Amino acid sequence: MMTKEERELIQAAQQGDQEAFEELVRRHEKQVYGLALRVCGNPEDAAEAAQEAFLSAWQGLRFFRQESEFSTWLYRLTSNAAIDLLRREKRHRGAASLDDELSPEAPDRTSLTPQDALEQKELGELIREGLGELSADHRQVLVLREMHQMSYQEISDVLDLDVGTVKSRISRGRQQLRKFLLKRGNFFHRQPSKETEKNEEGCP
Repeated sequence: MMTKEERELIQAAQQGDQEAFEELVRRHEKQVYGLALRVCGNPEDAAEAAQEAFLSAWQGLRFFRQESEFSTWLYRLTSNAAIDLLRREKRHRGAASLDDELSPEAPDRTSLTPQDALEQKELGELIREGLGELSADHRQVLVLREMHQMSYQEISDVLDLDVGTVKSRISRGRQQLRKFLLKRGNFFHRQPSKETEKNEEGCP
């Protein structure tokens, strides 16, 4: 939930206060760049997408009515900028970044045995390669769901898609990624929850 201070910064920025907007950028630039990096797959494209997202935010800030979270709106701009860049430069098959240390569920590396650490590294490389094989749309929803731990409704809000479409893309993306890993002799360590499977049943 937005704080009173952030609301005040947004209001000031909407009135043309560049310093207020720069403060908003400082508060969100790490998350924006992280999302762009995971979708684009390399630092150069991620930096460009993040810059485009913040430019779009500055240009469109006067239309932001604070009916949703500022971060949700900013995520939508970032995701759209990253996907547009991928499509524009035809980089659908670039390797996506899924660095374990950026994952909310990343295990404590100090507790891993050398063998476990090697297997984890190999699995991470396979997942990066597998995500690179997905379409931009499927990679996009998987990154938001698995890496950013967003709910279906949050992803729907960010991407301006209906929830059914979000569930369908996530389901298909998981299936394609699972097939890739099985084909390469590996598999997901974490299976979808029963609730996830229930929610995804009957998706088109």
